[in-house]
Amino acid sequence: MDPPPDLATLSLDAIVQHISARRLPPVETWNPPHRGHSGIRIARDGTWFHDGGPIARKDMVRLFSTVLRREPDGRHVLVTPAEKLDIDVEDAPFQAVEMRSEGEGEGREIAFALDTGDIVLLDAGHRLIMRDDDKGPRPYLQVRGGMEARIARAVYYELAAIAIAEDSDRPGIWSHGHFFSLETDDSAHAAA
Repeated sequence: MDPPPDLATLSLDAIVQHISARRLPPVETWNPPHRGHSGIRIARDGTWFHDGGPIARKDMVRLFSTVLRREPDGRHVLVTPAEKLDIDVEDAPFQAVEMRSEGEGEGREIAFALDTGDIVLLDAGHRLIMRDDDKGPRPYLQVRGGMEARIARAVYYELAAIAIAEDSDRPGIWSHGHFFSLETDDSAHAAA
């Protein structure tokens, strides 16, 4: 497996080329019989565990992440053409750990690097979602097939700094021609 790209060294054009060249297994077309539980858990902080111990090999985590799928009932499974195994996910299966921003205002483009080495461009198909929980607002990024990445706190602060610097009427950011609010639905309704 090739090493993940270094987001900081890539131009936006190179990021788009990398995303379009990446081919994931067609897990959405595989429908093998369910075989039980994988013994794998993804902790809230993004650490992958197998039978209680952390999976130390990052390449193994990256490989597993390519055959991860979210079922219509919300469960996460590892799926191959031969079997389907449940996997426990405490929050989100991915973490957005780095971001790259080019341009400004409505011309801004933002890409995120995930803890699995994937790169996701913030656009209409990969939206930013804000949710409130007992610790305050939490940002998430839609990744693929109903799965999300939780945006790391430091990365969220970068997004907030952009929103503050651009001083728009609503707290939020632009990427790929779309505006993404940094307010949760509850806070947006409270402000209205």
